[in-house]
Amino acid sequence: MSTASENAADARAKGGVSVTLPDGSSRAYPGAVTGAEVAADIGPGLAKAALAVAVDGEIRDLSRAIEADASLRIVTRKDDDALELLRHDAAHVMAQAVQELYPGTQVTIGPAIEDGFYYDFARDEPFTPEDLARIEARMAEIVDQDIPIVREVWDRDEAIRVFSEMGEKYKAELIEGLPRDEDVSVYRQGGWFDLCRGPHLASTGRLGKGFKLLKLAGAYWRGDSRNAMLQRIYGTAWRDEKELAAYLHRLEEAEKRDHRRLGREMDLFHFQEEAVGSAFWHPHGWTLYRAVERYMRARLEAAGYQEVRTPSLYDRALWEQSGHWEKFGEHMFTVETQDDRTLAVKPMNCPGHVQIFRQGIKSYRDLPLRMAEFGSCHRYEPSGALHGLMRVRHFVQDDAHIFCTEDQVTAETLSFCGLLQSVYRDFGFEDVAVKFSDRPETRAGSDAVWDRAEGALKAAVDEAGLSYTLNPGEGAFYGPKLEFVLRDAIGRDWQCGTLQVDFVLPERLDAEYVGEDGQKHRPVMLHRAILGSFERFIGILIENYAGRMPMWLAPVQAVVATITDAADGYAEEVRAALAEAGVRVELDVRNEKINYKVREHSLAKVPAMLVVGAKEVENRTVALRRLGGKEQETLALDDAVATLKRESVPPAG
Repeated sequence: MSTASENAADARAKGGVSVTLPDGSSRAYPGAVTGAEVAADIGPGLAKAALAVAVDGEIRDLSRAIEADASLRIVTRKDDDALELLRHDAAHVMAQAVQELYPGTQVTIGPAIEDGFYYDFARDEPFTPEDLARIEARMAEIVDQDIPIVREVWDRDEAIRVFSEMGEKYKAELIEGLPRDEDVSVYRQGGWFDLCRGPHLASTGRLGKGFKLLKLAGAYWRGDSRNAMLQRIYGTAWRDEKELAAYLHRLEEAEKRDHRRLGREMDLFHFQEEAVGSAFWHPHGWTLYRAVERYMRARLEAAGYQEVRTPSLYDRALWEQSGHWEKFGEHMFTVETQDDRTLAVKPMNCPGHVQIFRQGIKSYRDLPLRMAEFGSCHRYEPSGALHGLMRVRHFVQDDAHIFCTEDQVTAETLSFCGLLQSVYRDFGFEDVAVKFSDRPETRAGSDAVWDRAEGALKAAVDEAGLSYTLNPGEGAFYGPKLEFVLRDAIGRDWQCGTLQVDFVLPERLDAEYVGEDGQKHRPVMLHRAILGSFERFIGILIENYAGRMPMWLAPVQAVVATITDAADGYAEEVRAALAEAGVRVELDVRNEKINYKVREHSLAKVPAMLVVGAKEVENRTVALRRLGGKEQETLALDDAVATLKRESVPPAG
């Protein structure tokens, strides 16, 4: 039996092409071969299921010729690669539908994005929601026509001429901006065609009907506010209609859980134009915030962290020395003083923590030194990127930096990962993924330093037994990092925690300690966060629980409500007993029907409601109702207080 390498050698000797399949087998062909031909050679079922082909890891059209020996994988609908292909094709099918329905509309850029796609159009008349339904119906017709999708390579000048004469000035501009040595590829669907690098499916019928158009938005050409405003149509596309239905259900759930709406209903916070990107915390919201902060402070103190507080304003010179000015300067808020100094409001806490470390002589016996701060930070975010608590300009990081020796990196990483996972469990997150982000293209420090940093972090991750996926090139400019991603109740992922290994900043900011050998050494600096920022994490919590927070986190844990004003005195006694027990409790003695009170406090997501009337006064009991429950439980007052006191205690970790 011939081996894969022998088949490849035979193919080369005969001037042919050999492809190696994922199972290690190979197939030889007398000359150039397409992915479609290989799939058909393997079997008719695969030929029918094939969407594209991965040639040495590069996704290509099935019709593209493979002219040299290569590893090859047939991409079908079940593969992760398929979603981007389907979404890219959906964008093209949408663009064709738009131009057929609304002649004179120019197409610009239409990429696949997370969970979907969009296309930006130049059209004088605005699209309406009714237009989306019409476009979507036309897309379905184009899919039913099963139009072949063909790649063509055009002469650059000819392509500019054709698109210009069609009135497609944006496409002509894109072509003019392409490198001279790059092919100008055009994909044709019947009589309609578009400039595109590809790859694409073999025909429109391969797309299927698992797509839907979602919304309209405005977008500047090339993202520049000095350019023309275009109309953007967003859509989503999935492998099939079942996946589409599941996604639309998630969107519906996400809308119900939107923290901005719940923030209003529960009277937690608000935003306004006079302080763009900064939350105004209302009493109930600030109670929730402080509950999270108290819990985190207790966990950090138990883990050996020392809490510090550093200034908000630093001279530009410090940021230049640390490297943040060059890398992060456009995101900093600055102020010019009367003595001609430039100060920047801190966007992160790390340079300030190094300044504390540098005070006095540090010995190896002082390490590891774990320095924590709930630091108030500001970063400039474009107004269009702001999104409630999830994307703000003013936030508080649960930031900490561990100064340690290189030999202590593994132990400190293990300790941190254990703490982080315990904290996430206490907040109700069991599903946590880890990404390893290595050196970015633009970075500080030599390759030798990065080799040490990445090696130290990988050794620590291996020792911790953490499985992770590689996130190439996404490390911080000063070191590699781990990113911890939570999955919420409706399956959305949120990147929150980080751990970064930094050999660079201690060198730049002259941090040192005296080693066991009596010589001066640079510490390793571990940058770490668990929540990321209080604002964003609280937004995630609100959406994860749909506002129905666990008892220990609820801003108001219980309400005592009266049926009749004759029970007002006893209701106050109940409230006082609960407050004495440490329960966050409010009293409702308004002259309203009890059903109205129940409904109102349910909307406010209060976990427990203690109803008292004449019978409860006489028997010194309460009728305990749970949020979302239809039944109520009659308890003696002391038993009710003991129960709610026990449930209100934060987890100990």
